[in-house]
Amino acid sequence: MTAPTGAYDAVIVGGGHNGLVAAAYLARAGRSVLVLERLDHTGGAAVSTRPFTGVDARLSRYSYLVSLLPRKIVDDLGLDVRLRTRDISSYTPAERDGRPTGLLVGGGERRTREAFARLTGSDDEYRAWQRFYDMTGRVARGVFPTLTEPLPTRDELRRAVGDEEAWRTLFEEPLGVAVEERFTDDLVRGVVLTDALIGTFADAHDPTLKQNRCFLYHVIGGGTGAWDVPVGGMGALTDALADAARAAGAVVATGHEAVRVETDGRTAEVTHRSADGEGVAAARHVLVNASPRELARLTGDTPPPPAEGAQLKVNMLLERLPRLRDTSVDPREAFAGTFHISEGYGQLAAAYARAAAGEPPSAPPSEIYCHSLTDPTILGADLAARGYQTLTLFGLHTPARLFERDNDAVREELLKSTLAQLDAHLAEPLADCLATDADGRPCLEARSPLDLERDLGLPGGNIFHRELSWPYAQEGTGRWGVETRHANVLLCGAGAVRGGGVSGVPGHNAAMAVLEAGEG
Repeated sequence: MTAPTGAYDAVIVGGGHNGLVAAAYLARAGRSVLVLERLDHTGGAAVSTRPFTGVDARLSRYSYLVSLLPRKIVDDLGLDVRLRTRDISSYTPAERDGRPTGLLVGGGERRTREAFARLTGSDDEYRAWQRFYDMTGRVARGVFPTLTEPLPTRDELRRAVGDEEAWRTLFEEPLGVAVEERFTDDLVRGVVLTDALIGTFADAHDPTLKQNRCFLYHVIGGGTGAWDVPVGGMGALTDALADAARAAGAVVATGHEAVRVETDGRTAEVTHRSADGEGVAAARHVLVNASPRELARLTGDTPPPPAEGAQLKVNMLLERLPRLRDTSVDPREAFAGTFHISEGYGQLAAAYARAAAGEPPSAPPSEIYCHSLTDPTILGADLAARGYQTLTLFGLHTPARLFERDNDAVREELLKSTLAQLDAHLAEPLADCLATDADGRPCLEARSPLDLERDLGLPGGNIFHRELSWPYAQEGTGRWGVETRHANVLLCGAGAVRGGGVSGVPGHNAAMAVLEAGEG
């Protein structure tokens, strides 16, 4: 579109899901809104694409599951979004006494209890599991409703949790303490810990508790901690948000990169660039749906410390799911939930230690799930009829620093060793199951943190833009957790307080801050 100029009540920098949430709320409230998106499409990291040449499979290329999106946002904006639950939570293969086995969590209480007993020899670990997740459930029911309210104080959130043992376990002590006190089986301990390490490079006993903050955000979603599959892929969600914003009157300009924000605290000007040249849009408020470092670049402020991502993301299309060495479980169940690989407690510690020393883990931990088992609509009719399936792999403990010497070579090395860890639990090589694209190449793509930084502007490839924050007020966080040192410039991306994940929460909260101000 022609470079937008003129004056708006709000200019939103970045058309990712949070920016679109803010745009929809403000436009529905009668504000004039302009969204500037650098890429030629909206959605940011929450998109669906066809990554394989000539293959009709629309994958959630980057972010892929939904847990933290409040129902309030869906209802307020009238979004046509469907989420499907997964009956199977996870499967973790293992070898015990020389035989292949594993732990299947899900499919009903009886089945899960039997799986724990079969793996560990008693009901002790299952009872500990129940007690632990009953506790996280109480925390979730107390914390999640506060995410779309003004920031509570630490004491207010503590009262909302209403459980001193839970507060100490999740908010005050390193998570490793609770894991080691409550569980004895190494594999069970590892399965619990993994939610603390998604995109977060930390040890179980890290004194900064960044692993605890990551764990908290992974167990509070919806007040239950469930992670659901977006029907149609993640792009269906962001397309619905873009439609809602446009329907309410927001102007969404793709192919327009914001390059500078100038403000006196009351009015602002946003300079943006496109293939047609530069333009300037005036605004009463500017909402930045980008990282804190990008915010600093736009406003000329001192940038925060560098962020670092720590994940390997792999997308695959298979002609069929591989057979497992553990014949007691159907691959269609094992891959429907989270398939944990090399994520025993000791394995996670070893991988962390090696990566912290500057070397790629020799047994990289990762987790896989198959979107198409729950939602086959992402596959063309022919592929679905022939039994094709997608696989999404998320690798842990692969910090950006490892890739700096040679991104391509290290990515390939880690991909090879990660898939070898998976193959160790399969009855046939994964390579034999991979589909090929129109050019005869395997349908497999891998992305390092440096790739995500280049493609999406994620600082250091960090999927949260920076380390996750506690969901309560601290010095300088402001009333909604989106405020900056400029009165009319707000941060509405994942780097805001209570940001991270596909939630829309920072977008909602930034919009509420603008509307509360009582002006455009």
